[in-house]
Amino acid sequence: MKKVSWIAICMAVSVGLLFAFTPAYAAKTIKIGLVDCYSGGATTFTYDVRDAFKMAMDNVNAKGGILGQKVEITTRDTKFKVDIGLNVTKELVMREGVDILVGTINSSVALAIGEIVKDAKIPFFCTFSKSAKITGEKGQRYVFGITEHTTMVGKAAARGLAEKPYIKYWIAGDDYEYGHALGDGVWTNLKKFKPDVKLIGQSWWKVGEPELTPYLTAIMAAKPDAVIFATGGASMVNIMKASKATGFSEKIPMFVHTATELSTLMPLGQEAPADVLGTSNYYFYYPETPENKAFVEEFQKVYNRYPRVGALYGYLTAQYIIKGFEKAGKIDTEKLIDALEGFTVDSPVGPVEMRACDHQAQLPMFMGVTKKSPDYPFFIASEIKTIPGPETMPTCEEIKALRSKK
Repeated sequence: MKKVSWIAICMAVSVGLLFAFTPAYAAKTIKIGLVDCYSGGATTFTYDVRDAFKMAMDNVNAKGGILGQKVEITTRDTKFKVDIGLNVTKELVMREGVDILVGTINSSVALAIGEIVKDAKIPFFCTFSKSAKITGEKGQRYVFGITEHTTMVGKAAARGLAEKPYIKYWIAGDDYEYGHALGDGVWTNLKKFKPDVKLIGQSWWKVGEPELTPYLTAIMAAKPDAVIFATGGASMVNIMKASKATGFSEKIPMFVHTATELSTLMPLGQEAPADVLGTSNYYFYYPETPENKAFVEEFQKVYNRYPRVGALYGYLTAQYIIKGFEKAGKIDTEKLIDALEGFTVDSPVGPVEMRACDHQAQLPMFMGVTKKSPDYPFFIASEIKTIPGPETMPTCEEIKALRSKK
């Protein structure tokens, strides 16, 4: 048996380790971590985000990747809990070494992730959490907002409600960050548009509360002119179902953000309440443009279902990452961030700009009322009005003032 030089072995090992850990070798794959709620009622929204994102990345991988580098996606389930969300995010960052984070539907989780990525210097694309704090007062270089936030919803909803004759309002919803932010967003803007409105009461229930009838009964007894429901996740379906079962929707006009969206209406089938005012960023049947029709056709071909609003968010996120890296000219996350500021990508709802001052996508908002359709086994939106994204957003001066208070 020949003697082996320990020097030669050490040199070989050193070269091997050096090769294994050089940036050029590690950068052959762009690692993206999807942190979201993949169990429970929230999945009616989150699966579409994940699936549209994956569809877009599968397409680019089939063409050789982004600038020649393949995309690898790893998912983690937060179970809609902040502590779990923090733990799985830290695991993806420290153990998996992801380059980019994408998620989540829980605003509290999103705000917590924002603190992690600020230290880790990793871009985080917030796909479904709607607290205005995410790109507002808590916003920073490494966070991007894809979905509309509560200030945008508030302005859009207030515009529609201000045209109604209602004066006495009640606000009711889920007792957590998003619910209160949504209620505050609608009410603050409604007061600006119509100063004579009055808030005569509020009701708040725990997230996931299955029995909403007692709350609706108490609200009906107070006899408001209209109710603003600030609900999220599965509660949007629950409030629609309960309002129909109790006759509430026939007695008191109601606004529910995403009441007109497929994620809310499909589970209800023909049992949805009619004439409920709602807002959404996306309907698979509107706008009737070649771009939207092509997106719907591809999504149906891959997943055998209609795309819901989350699919728009997942698709947009993928486009910002793909096109952003292409604009940057190299796979470098700092250059990606710089490239995305003020950058516009095409989407099923038209061109969408990523505003530079707050990293917020300027999505249009569609407002309509629920209506039975002869074409589908579920209700759809009717009387649709389009509110351009820039008209719903806070000004850059307002964002600067919010952040200066931190």
